[in-house]
Amino acid sequence: MDYAESLRYLHSLGHEVLAAKFRLESVSLLFEKLGHPERSFKSIIVAGTNGKGSVAAMIDSIACTAGHRCGLFTSPHLVRIQERIKFRGREIREEDFARLASVVRKTSDALVDAGRLDAPPTFFEQVAAIALCSFQECEAELAVLEVGLGGRLDATNAVDRIISVVTSIDLDHQNILGNTIEQIASEKAAIIVPETRAVIGRQQHRAATDVLMRRCLETGVLPVFANEPRAVTATELGRVAFDYESSHTRYARVLLGLRGRYQADNAAAAIEAAELLNDGGFPIPRDAMLKGLREVSWPGRLELIDDRPRLLLDGAHNPAGASALRTYLDEFWQVPITLVFGAMSDKDIDRMAGQLFDVARTIVLTRVKDGRAADNARLGTAALRSSRNVIFAETVSQALSWARSVTPPDGLVCVAGSLHLVGEVKRLMEEADSQSAVMRTDFGF
Repeated sequence: MDYAESLRYLHSLGHEVLAAKFRLESVSLLFEKLGHPERSFKSIIVAGTNGKGSVAAMIDSIACTAGHRCGLFTSPHLVRIQERIKFRGREIREEDFARLASVVRKTSDALVDAGRLDAPPTFFEQVAAIALCSFQECEAELAVLEVGLGGRLDATNAVDRIISVVTSIDLDHQNILGNTIEQIASEKAAIIVPETRAVIGRQQHRAATDVLMRRCLETGVLPVFANEPRAVTATELGRVAFDYESSHTRYARVLLGLRGRYQADNAAAAIEAAELLNDGGFPIPRDAMLKGLREVSWPGRLELIDDRPRLLLDGAHNPAGASALRTYLDEFWQVPITLVFGAMSDKDIDRMAGQLFDVARTIVLTRVKDGRAADNARLGTAALRSSRNVIFAETVSQALSWARSVTPPDGLVCVAGSLHLVGEVKRLMEEADSQSAVMRTDFGF
């Protein structure tokens, strides 16, 4: 398969979430048939409701800065599927992705033909396999794997790990993971397994902490609990600095490359994981720790684009994420705000709207081309409680255009509610930049 064919094949397997089967048998057989690529390097698995991607990116940045051959697997992607698979900070190339996708497809089909599987592994399972094969080819010594959904039955949980990290747990994906904090925490706690180490990020709910502690006792795992960062301050546009006392040492004025005070808690978990790496044979010098955190990048999470008006992109796909975004906006943006909002239909849209809508002067509602996306009627119901101006846009392109037109040059356009929405906006901007570059070339500028 070439690159385009590989994408068509993977998408033919069904929606990443809606078609997910949530079982480990298929992916375990797939890894076995591929020769267990995941056994050629050590792995860290990161689960949680909010912050897991940020923590995974931080650990990867620290490890790469320290000189380790580290791979990073995350989801979802924003614009290109290759974003999910990085080695030493660089995305997998299209041709390598297509080649490995062909290998994984052939292997999957062989398992079905032999009667060992009833159906091919899912989209997420096959992309995870592509990532592991890529890391093996790159001779990775370490990989950081972000759980896709939950933990217990996620494809990443079929990978042996040396460290498990669980970030903040809250209500999300209740239709799959359960309706209570305890049920959701149990799904995520399942990544903690015997003869490993665990880092427990700061939790907002005592019930989540209790479940995680019980899991550690059951598995005989000694957990490390991330402490509360101290003296947290922020720059004019929200980059964070803080002091931190870990289980090993003290760090003064740690500066993060990411915005939002809540990222200090995520960094605390990343620091504890990096110190466990250091203890486990992956040296992490102090200066590499600090530089890795200072230079970490995680697109689509309080990502600020300098334009007139400025553009802020934030996934904020559940109530906890919406609350964190609202806190950031209240603290740093005393300007007219236009909110471009779209969300998936299985989210708590009413609570998200209650936290975000009244911060904006104008609200532009839209939806992405996704089977889970809430339509404008559902979004409009949530907007009824708001006294703000509300505009309905049929396409994301139209929504972005309208938002820019009604926002003054010194104002802010905030895109939030879904990483899929953020990804569509980034794609539109990349296309616009590409067209501008072509015009400059054509006219000799």
